[in-house]
Amino acid sequence: MIQLLAQSLGGNWQGIEKTPRVCGGQACIVNTRIPVWVLVEARRIGYSDADLLTSYPTITATDLANAWVYAAAHGDEIDLAIAQNEAA
Repeated sequence: MIQLLAQSLGGNWQGIEKTPRVCGGQACIVNTRIPVWVLVEARRIGYSDADLLTSYPTITATDLANAWVYAAAHGDEIDLAIAQNEAA
């Protein structure tokens, strides 16, 4: 909980980065082009962490854990990104 609060206040999320002109500046797993919202949407439709690790062999279980923490703290951002993708 303390880590979540510290990250939230500092705007610095372990294992997550936003880079302008990469995936529209969306939050991604660090050093990848895998947006957090893509992983969240996959999880919502029934993919397990094991499924995601198989589908995305460049990420680790720690990367997924970081994504879930980020998504929990930025639910509105993630929901908006999913909605925008569905509308596109």
